[in-house]
Amino acid sequence: MANILVVDDELGIRDLLSEILNDEGHNVEVAENAAQARAARLRERPDLVLLDIWMPDTDGVTLLKEWSTAGLLTMPVIMMSGHATIDTAVAATKIGAQAFLEKPITLQKLLKAVEQGLARNTAQAAAAAQPGLTAAPAAEAGAGLAQPLMLTGETGPQAQQNFQLDKPLREARDEFEKAYFEYHLARESGSMTRVAEKTGLERTHLYRKLKQLGVDLSRGKRSGN
Repeated sequence: MANILVVDDELGIRDLLSEILNDEGHNVEVAENAAQARAARLRERPDLVLLDIWMPDTDGVTLLKEWSTAGLLTMPVIMMSGHATIDTAVAATKIGAQAFLEKPITLQKLLKAVEQGLARNTAQAAAAAQPGLTAAPAAEAGAGLAQPLMLTGETGPQAQQNFQLDKPLREARDEFEKAYFEYHLARESGSMTRVAEKTGLERTHLYRKLKQLGVDLSRGKRSGN
């Protein structure tokens, strides 16, 4: 689950991308212009930004250059436009954009671009974001991605999980998220309200995510008895 900032002056685009990314389990912040995007960048520190090129106040390429010059381009940025030329796309890439999506954006292209963007430093970001999450030391250089990632924050049957990192990102992420939600369901005795509060998801999105991951909703209740 990542924090994603969507910057677009079209309400329909913002709503559509937010719905898709929320369904994928991400937290989404939206901005309709560069001014709001600047504030959200400093406030939320997003893991990835979807940035429209043509906006009424400051265009996306100018904002991208501004972030790069100020040392704020610390997250992947995916540019979006329905009218940009190849030269514009190339210029954005040279500044530091991760990718370029042409509108109308298809679901497949969006999810692929987001997944590739988030793949950068995934292991390091996960270790930094989750207390007690450490990667087992590699036996030799280059072997780190084959080592199990272990969650060792507490004791008990739900406190330790092994995750192999030599898998496709989506598969590895699904394994982690399933273990993550099962852990919280067990801790909260199956209470969806408390799990939603703990994980920061709305109940509707939480139910949908648990169903998508194949989480046994009765497991937490049994563990809590």
